[in-house]
Amino acid sequence: MRRLRRSTLTGTAAVGCLLLLAACGHGPAPAAEDAAASTPVRAAQAPALLPVPHGKGSEVPDDFNGDGHRDLVLDTLVTAETHTDDAGIGIVYGSPRGLVPGARQLLTPKKYAAPTEGQLPAVFEAEASCDLDGDGFTDLVVTTDPPYDGQGRPPVPLQLLFGSPSGPTGRAVPLTIPDKARYGNDWPERPVCGDFDGDGAQDLVVHASAGRLSHLRGPFTREGAPRRAGAAIPSPGEAPAGPAADVNRDGYDDLVVRVSAGPGKAALVLGGPDGPARTGVTLPAGVDIALGAFGRGKALDAAVGTPDGTALRFDLPTAARGTLGTPGSMLDAADFDGDGLSELVSSGSGVRVYPGRGTGPTTRGAVTVRPASTGTTRVLTAGDFDGDGLADLVLRTSRGDTKDSVEVHRGSAKDLVTARAAVTFSTAQFLTS
Repeated sequence: MRRLRRSTLTGTAAVGCLLLLAACGHGPAPAAEDAAASTPVRAAQAPALLPVPHGKGSEVPDDFNGDGHRDLVLDTLVTAETHTDDAGIGIVYGSPRGLVPGARQLLTPKKYAAPTEGQLPAVFEAEASCDLDGDGFTDLVVTTDPPYDGQGRPPVPLQLLFGSPSGPTGRAVPLTIPDKARYGNDWPERPVCGDFDGDGAQDLVVHASAGRLSHLRGPFTREGAPRRAGAAIPSPGEAPAGPAADVNRDGYDDLVVRVSAGPGKAALVLGGPDGPARTGVTLPAGVDIALGAFGRGKALDAAVGTPDGTALRFDLPTAARGTLGTPGSMLDAADFDGDGLSELVSSGSGVRVYPGRGTGPTTRGAVTVRPASTGTTRVLTAGDFDGDGLADLVLRTSRGDTKDSVEVHRGSAKDLVTARAAVTFSTAQFLTS
């Protein structure tokens, strides 16, 4: 669960405002029936490029232009041919009615990355997003591949792209990690946003090495420096994983830390005045972890996906145990029907949504979501894209490097998620941006 590109929404935050369509009087989002016939679309069939709506700042997550409507980050884009360089990062902007495929922006390393020793990076990948400087516009944390000769401590590969009324507009700046906040000679990576010290500003936690994390306290300057950073914090694992959430509702964000990158054991690390410095509970070994309000307890819960089933831990960090008798290698959580409980999404081999109940998610009434296109499907994110109070499910189906389809399936009080996508487009549209 490292990447922003397939973020897992958490509990009450899972119903965050992902509103969307072109605020400047543009027409409604294309209906699925209009787009399905041309999916995957060729670049020539991409919707006309529309101006990015200008906002004044908001508290909506992933709102890079600050207009009050959540936007979609696309970290993997199709290319004109296979085995080409990194195409960059795509943003599709939102409106009161949903995503607007025409209101899009392509962030290429050539135009938006900061050079290191005069060299532009070949890698430019979205890792996390939050309002790091507190100005009401979401900022993007990206990872790059700066030159390194293997001697001594490697450079910081992370860069910050700051939002504005028209989205990210200038070049990124390298993230500053003070020497005292680093530990060992590992690459600092795996950034996770959250207010871990409870001061109201967004912080960053990144991997240090040898079971330590760097806690960078926000707000951040436009030069990429944190307000403050102490010595690296001892941790029960090497790999912080987002998104963060205040699982025990004490005013401090908490995060999951894996023992190592990839499948394996993990722990919940609790935030506090000193940052994420206290282990709350050890979680079972698994492939993926989703945090959500799966039961009717006072705290959030965890679902841990394994090839053999899904382990549940309720009321974190006390962690009463439960199970869901179905494999769940890749997991997400969001409230699709508006009842205040999180549904569990499993997308290991096919996408299934399991209803939330007072005693936890159940296989009864589960919904299978079948994309209109064939290929490999994964969940990009989940949240309220159309402003109706119900989370929506965003899927991407790809066939190789040159064809794909992105679908937004709306949440439904009756059916959990709609069978037909409300918005369908291909990331091939960015080839014309």
